[in-house]
Order: sequence, then C-alpha cells, then structure tokens
Amino acid sequence: MTEASLPLARAGTGADEREQAIAAIFHEQHTPLVRLAALLGADDPEDIVAEAFYQLFRRWRRLRDPDSAVPYLRSVVCNLTRMRIRHLQVARRHVARSKTDPTTPGAAADDGCLREDQRELLDALTELPARQREALVLRYWLDLREAEIAKAMGISAGAVKSHTSRGTAALTHILQRRQEESGERASGSDVGARADPPGGVDQYIGPQATPVPVSVARRAEGR
Repeated sequence: MTEASLPLARAGTGADEREQAIAAIFHEQHTPLVRLAALLGADDPEDIVAEAFYQLFRRWRRLRDPDSAVPYLRSVVCNLTRMRIRHLQVARRHVARSKTDPTTPGAAADDGCLREDQRELLDALTELPARQREALVLRYWLDLREAEIAKAMGISAGAVKSHTSRGTAALTHILQRRQEESGERASGSDVGARADPPGGVDQYIGPQATPVPVSVARRAEGR
C-alpha cells in the first residue's frame, strides 16, 4: 500500500479530529484486525495491526472520507501479513528450525481456548496458498462483500471469486483427507478410537461433499 493509493486529503482535518477519529476506530477495530492478521498466518498479529494504525495515522490527511479508514487498515494488514510470511519462508530456507518454532506462521494465535475442531480448521487453513486463505478469511470470518475483499486484497472482483472458489474446494479436500487419515489411524488402533472429530464430519462438509464455510468460519470464532 502506497500513499498514492489513498484518496486525496479532505480540507479542514485537524490534529484533534484525527486523533479522536483514530482512537474511535482503534477501539472498535483493533480486536477484529488482530484476529484477521492471525487467521491470515501472521506470527506477530498485534505488531502488524500496530504498524497498520501507524500508517493510517501518518496518512490520515490523505483520506477523502473517514469511512475509507477501515478498508485501508484491512488492506495494510493483508499486505503486511503477506510480506511477513514471505520473509519467514525465506528465513526458514536458510536456518534449520524446530517444528515448534514460534516464528511459524499462525503460531501466535492463542489456541489454548479453542476446541479440537477449531484448531483443526485453523491448521488446515495454513495449507492454502496465501491468496486463497485471504479470500476465505475476509469472506467468511469478516463477512465482507466481494467489492470489499477486492479492495482489501488489491485484486479484481473476478479474482476474488476465483480465489474463494478454489480455496473452498481446497479446504474441503484438506479436511476430507485429514478425516480419512484419522479414520485409518483409529481403525488400526487396539482401542478403536473415534475417527470423527467432535461434532462429526458434517461440521466441515455438507451433503454430497458441499462445503459449508460460513458455519465453519463462525464455529472457528466460537460464535
């Protein structure tokens, strides 16, 4: 996100007005933006959101309409998270790291209070390409419209449809594969452990393997 991508400044926007407006936005949007960064795979979601608000503060006078602030913040969070993940991927190619490395994308999300099915879903999301993951998170966790997603991701509405469709299909395949692997492990054990995750496979996939991402997304948020 560059300064040139922001609208032109509004006349008469003072320092006090800027600080009050940003404080109000911070109060309402900080937690959703941190959740967004974590779901997109950031290892440091709070730092990313702090940087996004800093950029908004610097560029506030270039906003034509205060309503542009939240879409701008989402776009910055998406861009910064994407850059952060690329940096970590490069670093891991040069440094041997353990499986519990805290710099693994998504590791910063506190899953101590998540159910097993929620952790499984979030883990499955990490297998998706970045654009597909972004499209699904913005669509089903934030309930954004295609135009809003396109603005946040910096792509066309048609590309949003493509990434959402492919991401949904890929996520369904990943969950089905993991379910089958879980069933194979359970059938091979002496105890005969339950193969289905809590709530059954229908919480992930509907009839005829039709994905139901909205309900899955809301379940992952604990709603």
